[in-house]
Amino acid sequence: MSLSSIFHPPNWGIFLWGVNRMPSPDMSRALALAKRGLGSTAPNPMVGAVIRDASGRLVAEGFHKKAGGPHAEANALKKAGPAARGATLYVTLEPCNHHGRTPPCTEAILAAGIERVVVASLDPNPHVAGGGVQRLRDAGIAVEVGDGRLEAEALNRPFLTWSRLGRPLITLKAAMTLDGKVADRQGQSKYLTSEAARAHAHELRRQHDAILVGSGTVLVDNPELTYRGKRRGRDPVRVILDSRGRTPPEARVFQSQSTAPTLIFTTEDAPVDWEREIFSAGGEVVRVDSGSDGRVSLDRVMSHLADLQVLSVLVEGGPQIHAAFLDQGLADRWVGYLAPLILGGAEAPSPVAGKGLTLPESHHLDIAKVLKRGPDVIVDAWFREVLERETR
Repeated sequence: MSLSSIFHPPNWGIFLWGVNRMPSPDMSRALALAKRGLGSTAPNPMVGAVIRDASGRLVAEGFHKKAGGPHAEANALKKAGPAARGATLYVTLEPCNHHGRTPPCTEAILAAGIERVVVASLDPNPHVAGGGVQRLRDAGIAVEVGDGRLEAEALNRPFLTWSRLGRPLITLKAAMTLDGKVADRQGQSKYLTSEAARAHAHELRRQHDAILVGSGTVLVDNPELTYRGKRRGRDPVRVILDSRGRTPPEARVFQSQSTAPTLIFTTEDAPVDWEREIFSAGGEVVRVDSGSDGRVSLDRVMSHLADLQVLSVLVEGGPQIHAAFLDQGLADRWVGYLAPLILGGAEAPSPVAGKGLTLPESHHLDIAKVLKRGPDVIVDAWFREVLERETR
């Protein structure tokens, strides 16, 4: 299947809402409800639902709280009870029409007596897209598609990336000074940013399924790679890229009490004795093919993580790792933490290493948010290619 067919799904009905039109008030409410599941629904998408009866009265709403639990439609229908008969259901994602860990939502909608369904976005999986809509239409339910489509797809970019491209969504994260240095000329980087900015970084970890660093970061910083924020959350899967088997078995990443697995991706060149030591320490070594640079193939790593239903990866560097992801077109989002410091010096490293690009070759991003946490500024931006995929 070509990328063109993936990003141009079949015409499952007229889109009643133009791509530049704001969502209806009820769909806006459903989108706000869906966001409540941020960080807890993976590998499922975030979904919200609102039900209005024939007289226009709001009778129920719901959202998908966590993977394995009831879907948004089921939660809303349960609250509505008999009031759902003859009502309109607004839902941010096409209702499922297959058995998974929960029954199909289409059957629950039919059983409840819903007369009209407004769907923001079709299921991004090209193998099932439109199936839920068609099932409802075949049963005589009026279905409209497209109200808030762009907003719904932006909300579930990790799920869409995983479904359409077969890899996780990838966020590059870096903390730096105002003059773009991630460490001083002696390699010291703890701590450039404030405690408030680091708290935000932990929230970012909570929102991702995996966190990725290179073996150099393990050797220099010896991080635990765990989530230590205030909100309830789980640790991300710890991923280390280590082409030569340099990660020490006594590293802190193996000493933490976390239940999240630690995966070390390496090549066939890594020593077998080292692999045994990592296994004894509690890690798992995954050998993959080498890329053209002799290091682990990032494509193979991302494919392996996708098979494990890892939908999003937070890449915390360092500069060589960031450069590799950018060079191979594997970056979707950039989150930069700017500390009000000036280091200077040609030897002090910047967030992205490598040979660099000319100005015409440069990566273009759209800044989505600029936040201030303590004295630091956080820039949250998306690579243009991501936004272009969504508007095709």
